[in-house]
Amino acid sequence: MASITFEHGTINIDPAIVAKGLRLDAEALRDHLRSGTVTSLCEKGEAEDEGRFRLTFFSPTRRLRLVVDATGAILTTSTADYSRKDAPKIQPR
Repeated sequence: MASITFEHGTINIDPAIVAKGLRLDAEALRDHLRSGTVTSLCEKGEAEDEGRFRLTFFSPTRRLRLVVDATGAILTTSTADYSRKDAPKIQPR
């Protein structure tokens, strides 16, 4: 099974990919998604980026960005550490 799939207009991603990129364990990721301290953004490529998607996940201290193609293959991965002044602090597990 692919780590990222597209079904009926929905993108499904293996939470282990997101947890690793945000330096959280799976349980902590689930908790932070429920509380809203981890959020996401999906952008659909246009023109020369047609058929690609940029999936970005934000925690109060880290950002994970994946560029994937229409089959769900990860083309690029990037992370950044930062601290948002307005965001609550979370502890990695």
